[in-house]
Amino acid sequence: MIGGLSFAAPGLLLALIALPILWWLLRAVPPAPIRRRFPGVALLIGLKDDDSQTDKTPWWLLLLRMLAVAAAIIGFAGPVLNPPEERETDGPLLVLMDASWASARDWPVRLDRARGLIEEAGRDGRPVALVQLTDLPAGEGVAFQAANTWLARLDNLEPQPFAPDMGAALDWVQGIEGEFQSFWFSDGLDHPGRDDLAQALADAGGVIAFEGGRDVLGLGPARFEDGVILVPGYRLETEADRAVTVQAFGLDPTGVERELARGDLAFAAGDGEAELELDLPPELRNRISRFQIAGERSAGAVSLTDDGLQRREVGLLAGASEAEGQELLSPLHYLRQALAPTADLLEVGLSDLLLASPDVIILADVATLSPEETQGLQAWVERGGMLVRFAGPRLAGSDVARDQLDPLLPVRLREGGRTVGGAMSWGEPKALRAFDEDSPFYGLRIPADVRVSSQVLAQPDPELASRSIAALADGTPLVTRARLGQGQIVLFHVTANAEWSTLPLSGLFVQMLERLAISTRPVDPDAIDLAGITWVPEVLLDGFGTRREAGVMPGVDGIDLATAPLSAALLPGLYSGSERRVARNVLGAEEMLSAASWPAAIPVEGMDARPVVTLAWAFLSGAFVALLIDSLAALWLSGRLPGLARTAVLLLAVTLAPEAQAQEESDEALALLATSEVTFGYVLTGDARLDETSRAGLYGLGLTLARRSSVEPAPPIGIDLENDELVFFPMIYWPISPDQPIPSDAAYARLNAYLRGGGMIVFDTRDADIGRFGTSTPNGRALQEIARPLDIPPLEPVPADHVLTRTFYLLQDFPGRHLGRDVWVEAAPPDAEQIEGMPFRNLNDGVTPVVIGGNDWAAAWAMGENGRPLYPIGRGFAGERQREIALRFGVNLVMHVLSGNYKSDQVHVPALLDRLGQ
Repeated sequence: MIGGLSFAAPGLLLALIALPILWWLLRAVPPAPIRRRFPGVALLIGLKDDDSQTDKTPWWLLLLRMLAVAAAIIGFAGPVLNPPEERETDGPLLVLMDASWASARDWPVRLDRARGLIEEAGRDGRPVALVQLTDLPAGEGVAFQAANTWLARLDNLEPQPFAPDMGAALDWVQGIEGEFQSFWFSDGLDHPGRDDLAQALADAGGVIAFEGGRDVLGLGPARFEDGVILVPGYRLETEADRAVTVQAFGLDPTGVERELARGDLAFAAGDGEAELELDLPPELRNRISRFQIAGERSAGAVSLTDDGLQRREVGLLAGASEAEGQELLSPLHYLRQALAPTADLLEVGLSDLLLASPDVIILADVATLSPEETQGLQAWVERGGMLVRFAGPRLAGSDVARDQLDPLLPVRLREGGRTVGGAMSWGEPKALRAFDEDSPFYGLRIPADVRVSSQVLAQPDPELASRSIAALADGTPLVTRARLGQGQIVLFHVTANAEWSTLPLSGLFVQMLERLAISTRPVDPDAIDLAGITWVPEVLLDGFGTRREAGVMPGVDGIDLATAPLSAALLPGLYSGSERRVARNVLGAEEMLSAASWPAAIPVEGMDARPVVTLAWAFLSGAFVALLIDSLAALWLSGRLPGLARTAVLLLAVTLAPEAQAQEESDEALALLATSEVTFGYVLTGDARLDETSRAGLYGLGLTLARRSSVEPAPPIGIDLENDELVFFPMIYWPISPDQPIPSDAAYARLNAYLRGGGMIVFDTRDADIGRFGTSTPNGRALQEIARPLDIPPLEPVPADHVLTRTFYLLQDFPGRHLGRDVWVEAAPPDAEQIEGMPFRNLNDGVTPVVIGGNDWAAAWAMGENGRPLYPIGRGFAGERQREIALRFGVNLVMHVLSGNYKSDQVHVPALLDRLGQ
């Protein structure tokens, strides 16, 4: 070792000692001539000899030869720059990866580091096992296999959106028999039980830890306080000041997700926590679905929002005016106290409330309404509103809902009672009965001091039991509910103040309002709030923070959702209950990040390993170049170089001239071929089989167009993005493969000019879009890398009324070899509206510049020279039907490229309406 340089055969360097001897030999052989003075030489004075030869080798030529010999000696000695560290080369190797959300920030770097270590173990002949602590193998023990086996699986590994269970990992490691060395890829966080696991690995044969150099960042659940949104942020490194950008995403009025707001989250030196304040109007605040740290790819850097941030508008209306100075007796006092922290309250007349269209209207002891108010309130409830009514002396003393059911009450009410006004009273107040399983209040703990002294009674009927959602200890209904259209009506049979019961004085009152989705809490809900309900996942996060559909994931019990740690069975995401949605994020409220600490006996290395560079070829190439220069110098000294130089120049000119002329002729031929007829291009990926599929696919599509339309395209042309001109092609098909090279800057400049000039590129990831817009497959990740420098407008899945669905055929699906769900095109403008008399909107004024999907359309279109399909699609008739729909989509695609949005013209509306049967 010499610094960062090592040699495979250092003994050969001893040959360098011979260089002075070689210098002496070249100077001494042949021996110097003996000088003799001869008088007759004086006759030659003044004469010049055309050919002269030096009597000794010039010093600079000797130095060049010495350097050539020295470079050859060093090259054969095998110099290596940044040689790998000496490690144990015997016995099995266990590679452990935390693979948590905190590992996602530099996941490709971790895979590269692990790949290098496994390759090194393979060269040493060591068996290897690779295990993710977030996905432990079932059973005990581990199967050590050849290194090549694990190298083939590395690219399929992904981080998980939860922390590893160190206790389970310890039990698993202790079940492995025999000694083994461990390489532990840590996420940098101090998980409980890490020290015990590290000690167990050290006892089993030694362990080396690897940690990344990037800081770990995370976001906690957002909350709403004092009129602003507060988003807590956390970091692991606290040495210096740092500021990160937090983006708020949500749906715009057109239904397209966009960035709605952003702000800077500033961490002071020494602080691991900071808080971002966003002051947004309610309309914008209620649209936010998630917060995310810009530039961070991890589930911890994403904070999903639920109903806790989307404050509801609640209208309050009392039947009696408030007495001055008697706030505690006001029918609305306790409602204000319970709802003001979590809802926007409106206290105006009923007609103004209906115009404001709040989420909930609460009537406190309002008995009689005018016919106009009844009709307007009933229509509002039927459209999805929630009407909550509280009883009181006015309702008890009225004749509302006595003879027949009132449309704005869930049940009929009984007349009379043992108190004035018809309210019933007892000698001893009654307690509440435990809530039934089908009640929205199921699981809430009933305080022992809650008592009811009076209430209005419900008239018994067959539906009373099904409409009762809370009752007293003797079974008398306390809260009843009924559906009306898309909305619901809820009646508390007691007052909203403490006149008839102590319910408004307890925390149970707030919890009941929350369960009815009248109020929401902007903090993490506890187990009591969520108990008794099975919460169904709607959207889940993967380890990189990408949102995915929950699919067939089972529901989660409310207790587990609130208290259980995240795992493969409980992923972070958005969960919905009967009346509300709850977000479970990776980081909870006030959950600080702490760094992992390692014992002194365990070495810790970084992720960015210096690449091992073999320098033998450089030294040997240098020796060869030096010897070549020596030969040229010898020719020059002998006077033979000018003739050889002229010959070399002549040969070079003869060789390069035909190539330049051929290149110019090739460019002209491509331009003539592509512009003489309608010609489609496909990108040459370097994969011969994939390129042939693209050519056959466009050829088959061309045959279909010639048979069914007036378009007769020429055979497709393969495009070299680095050299070929793109403006000749109206449509370019670009299949994506993981090994495609990234185009150069010049190629991207031509691609952007092509897109801005009206061309269209069809990107096909050929992976059935299983990762949703290319987020989890190798082809999807390659598409993201390729498309990042392109000038692509905002995209959306093809809407049902897009022009692509009717340019030639009426289509609803766009299959290829796969039946993918989404095909992405340019998003509709925000002002796109449907005009009366037209069955569709005027979405775009031209051709969408890109179409992105993963259905492998070329394979479905592909035909041979005989016009027969080349690849099987599906099975039987269903497969042929799928191929037919794929060809129809191809025809629609070409018609869209060649004619734009002509189908959106008003002149075609009658024909389309007739075709649609409208």
